[in-house]
Amino acid sequence: MKQLPERYAAEMRELLGSGYAAYLESLSEPPVRGFRVNTDKISVEAFEKINPFGSEKIPYVDNGYYLEYDRVGSHPYHHAGMIYVQEPGAMAPAECLDIDPDWKILDMCAAPGGKSTQLKNKLGDGVLMSNEVIPSRCRVLTGNIERLGLRNAITCCLDTAKLAALYRNTFDLVTVDAPCSGEGMFRKEESAIDEWSRENVLRCAERQAVILDHAAGTVKKGGYILYATCTFSLEENEMTVDSFLLRHPEFELVPVKDSVRQATADGVFFDGCRCENIRECRRFYPHLGRGEGQFMALLHSREEPMRENTKPVKKEKADAPVTDFLHSVLTDFDPDSVFIYNGKPVVYSGDLWVKQGAAFSLGVTVGEIKKNYLQPHHQFFMAMGHCFRNQIELDADSEDMKKYLHGEEIAADCDNGWAVVTTGGCALGGVKVSSGRCKNHYPKGLRSKF
Repeated sequence: MKQLPERYAAEMRELLGSGYAAYLESLSEPPVRGFRVNTDKISVEAFEKINPFGSEKIPYVDNGYYLEYDRVGSHPYHHAGMIYVQEPGAMAPAECLDIDPDWKILDMCAAPGGKSTQLKNKLGDGVLMSNEVIPSRCRVLTGNIERLGLRNAITCCLDTAKLAALYRNTFDLVTVDAPCSGEGMFRKEESAIDEWSRENVLRCAERQAVILDHAAGTVKKGGYILYATCTFSLEENEMTVDSFLLRHPEFELVPVKDSVRQATADGVFFDGCRCENIRECRRFYPHLGRGEGQFMALLHSREEPMRENTKPVKKEKADAPVTDFLHSVLTDFDPDSVFIYNGKPVVYSGDLWVKQGAAFSLGVTVGEIKKNYLQPHHQFFMAMGHCFRNQIELDADSEDMKKYLHGEEIAADCDNGWAVVTTGGCALGGVKVSSGRCKNHYPKGLRSKF
């Protein structure tokens, strides 16, 4: 473990008091790893029958486990989107409140997608909009949502001010996993130690205040903001919450669910704090819990909920080649959920719309239209695989599985045409079958190197 910056060490001694020695000792221990079952693809009960990654459950996450497996990213179950690898402390914020399955949720700072995908698993017919302002990170976010086969999900690459202007009083829950100084990641990412400075802490706090102000405008009256960081500084945590509540008296700090409360420490009351119940903020410390550092605060709009006035949106309907293709490969789909977005056909049934060109992805991209031919997209196989007429199930340890993940042809006894390859009943990708031979359409960038 690298030497901690003197200024940081002094601040943590003051913050933790007698607990500082235990905190310091925890930094020399290996980081704690975890994973969640993607319940949009497979139930917890079904996954437990085939789970090779670790069976000890994370107490505050119904579908979360401690990870005891190396090179998990190369396993077929990971390729199939059955799981999402996530540090246990980072799973706590999304468990702070009960999610209504019909909610509209905005994750303002979503990459790489851990909290977004965790929240999406709690939705039924609701919609998730995941936003990331940095294009390269938004592509990673979109890739993770694609791998997990999530439907009714939107990814955007917009400044938070733009989001606030476009979506006034729209979302039931807005998550702000704010860019921060990363003090809670020192054990996991030692580079964060080198990048730490007092000046950066203050810069982060200023940026967090701006993002929270933008978030406030997008929340429905009666809705929630879930604020989180992976740092310990008062300036970025309790002080940010306290000043937000002073600027926005229509919000209040409210308690989190008992399961998260029991796994975390109280927020810190500081000199000059005006929020009397600031201790309702929660802190996840590596010396008190099994995970890295995390801070979370649940903010509730006190205003009376208003009746929604949703305006109908004109959507470009897909033409015959698209619907004919869907009828030919799927056993069931809703024709009213098929539209053209950004020039490509998508399947999307949510009641939250994004104007053309404003989203990286909306719903499930079916594919690319080439004259009267449709080339299916990997996301289509991953999200709609359970509806495919042609399904080829491969054992995770089989030779055919190795071939498929390497991008090689495999043999299969099924009808000619497009088919989905599955493992454990979960979609892994696509093939084009001709006379018993399957041309591999697993994306080159995702293929196994082992």
